[in-house]
Amino acid sequence: MKITVRVWRQKKAQSAGRFVEYPVEGANPDMSFLEMLDVLNEGLVKKGEEPVHFDSDCREGICGTCSCVINGEAHGPESRVTTCQTYMRSFKDGDTITVEPFRAKAFPLIKDLVVDRTAFDRIIQAGGFISVNTGAAPEANSIPVPKHASDLSMDAAACIGCGACVASCKNASASLFVAAKIAHLNLLPHGKPEKDRRALAMIQAMDAEGFGGCSVTGSCEAVCPKGIPISFISRMNRDYMVAALKMRE
Repeated sequence: MKITVRVWRQKKAQSAGRFVEYPVEGANPDMSFLEMLDVLNEGLVKKGEEPVHFDSDCREGICGTCSCVINGEAHGPESRVTTCQTYMRSFKDGDTITVEPFRAKAFPLIKDLVVDRTAFDRIIQAGGFISVNTGAAPEANSIPVPKHASDLSMDAAACIGCGACVASCKNASASLFVAAKIAHLNLLPHGKPEKDRRALAMIQAMDAEGFGGCSVTGSCEAVCPKGIPISFISRMNRDYMVAALKMRE
């Protein structure tokens, strides 16, 4: 399989970037997209050129670090997969594949395909936690949790924080990510004591990071590798309004 990779090269945020085309021969249809980039980099290193920088860790669709835009789509053409789970059989022999970083003000570029997504970490620090007493673990069934609530919470907790929702949104909104992180705690009894504080703090942190507002286009849901629905955004907005009204009392 012979392809051409048109990849974004940029040494640092302050320097100018451009697309550079590289031929890749010997790509196997069963290779993951990141394995193909490894093959490309091996060839570049042999020629004394600098390899293409990209993020990856687990390569199992769990960590969410392998974030890039492939042919205009976050994580590539397949649905509900990350970049590391996108395989070369999704492309045709002779294709030219364009690869670029996630582009958002809140995700400043570091180098090539690598962006700084620590804005997500700061949002989590603002309220993505619960306060519990230290000591022995409590009995698992001591706090009854309705099945509907636990199922919804688990759906929200599936978010891996990859940032594809931000990259695909015309406003660079992080609403789906924040909504999932708020919901998976607010839905459970353990998260109720800080429910209002959490909604206010995390949304304020999201705004402070420079993410755009949600205009409900649904593009975030379409590219989410875990299939998190935008209905969580409605839940987040409701939690925020209730919390804001309580603060006025």
